[in-house]
Amino acid sequence: QVHVVESGGGLVQAGGSLRLSCASSGSSTNINAMAWFRQAPGKEREFVASIKWSGDITRSADSVKGRFTISGDSAKNTVYLQMNSLKPEDTAVYYCTAGPYGWGSANPREYVYWGQGTQVTVSS
Repeated sequence: QVHVVESGGGLVQAGGSLRLSCASSGSSTNINAMAWFRQAPGKEREFVASIKWSGDITRSADSVKGRFTISGDSAKNTVYLQMNSLKPEDTAVYYCTAGPYGWGSANPREYVYWGQGTQVTVSS
């Protein structure tokens, strides 16, 4: 069993920064990609960014490119999301997820293990 735990959410003013962290524990040897998704009230869950351990290749949604950066440590199955120039529309619950397939795609079906989420609120 793999457990995924996020931390680092909070309240920030528009233009500010936050750094989210995510750690996985348990039977982590079969994790080959990790990602961040987010869900705003009344909206569907959407892809934010991913990283696959093979080659440390990253992918980001167009809405966050140039502002958010995903990074991680494959040895620890830990991933981070540095969020800069935050906007009110970035307000959402941010979920960390991990999966065995190693594609690092934007499809949530790739990922098996999900955290409980951490709230990010950006005030205008």
